[in-house]
Amino acid sequence: MGTLSAAVLAIDGGNSKTDVALVTSSGTVLAHVRGPGSSPHSLGIDGCADLIDGLVAKAAAQAGYQSAEGAAHHASVYLAGADLPAETQELTQAIAAKGWGRDLTVDNDTFALLRAGTDDRDAVAVVCGAGINCVGVSRDGRQARFPSLGRISGDWGGGVQLGDEALWWAARAVDGRGEPTSLVDIILGHFGAQSLEEVIEALHYGHLKRAELGRLAPAVLRAASEGEDPIAISILQRQAQEVVVLAVAALRRLDLLATPATVVLGGGVLTSGNDLLHAEIRRGLTGTAPLARPHITRSAPVVGAALLGLDRLNVGPETEERLRASFAGVMSEAGFGGSVEPAVH
Repeated sequence: MGTLSAAVLAIDGGNSKTDVALVTSSGTVLAHVRGPGSSPHSLGIDGCADLIDGLVAKAAAQAGYQSAEGAAHHASVYLAGADLPAETQELTQAIAAKGWGRDLTVDNDTFALLRAGTDDRDAVAVVCGAGINCVGVSRDGRQARFPSLGRISGDWGGGVQLGDEALWWAARAVDGRGEPTSLVDIILGHFGAQSLEEVIEALHYGHLKRAELGRLAPAVLRAASEGEDPIAISILQRQAQEVVVLAVAALRRLDLLATPATVVLGGGVLTSGNDLLHAEIRRGLTGTAPLARPHITRSAPVVGAALLGLDRLNVGPETEERLRASFAGVMSEAGFGGSVEPAVH
């Protein structure tokens, strides 16, 4: 075994990547590994658990442990795809069978983002990466959450949706049903295509996966920020509106519209540094929830998963600061490059 004992096994399983870390009760990161996405929506329940099990084994070996079994006192597992109660129950059963910790928490990864961004007890988090989701908590223990199953559950937004919307407008521009837009050239340049029909056919026949449309999002947002393409601007404004609508709905359900509360914003779309998108979100929040404090966090959600585990031990602020500093150093040395800023209070 390692010379230090791990109190928490922290796991953030996203659509595009999975972070696993072993953390001591004093906030020291013993091990951190990163692997591919582990969403059960893509891999199935067992596939998700098996992929993460392999990463936990690597983290345990990195920390000097002989096996992943019993690697920590508490396994703090937060996953994209843990959206519905039945899904979370099935995931909990599959993960419990791996025996990583003496006790276990499994929940949606947006809660990890929320904790990574703030220790405010009245707070909401909106994540906008490949898709979009929102959760909220209040100091009296209540939660607000959404199914986050895409259009069928009322969702709009995220990188894939932005790319899909750009292609919709571009197709109409090319065939005469819509106005001209720079999005046509953006899409052709991105995919190296000679015509838009080429891209559409590749999607139709499955040669190009729909998820690849998410890679268009940064260029779509840049086109909007340049201010010369009304179509691109309308897509950006719609995305900002959806972020605000989610945050306000969560705040309202928690009776926090008239109370100071933090709104943590995370995920690739919201951390892209697009000033116009951020300004639109701030404007929307000011109009409906003027006491809400928007905060864009670049802290990795695995930091929040670790903190949620340590919260069970009633650790003090010094431990949280040590954890954040330890994660920043470990991730920098590993070449992951994400900064870990202090929590917003």
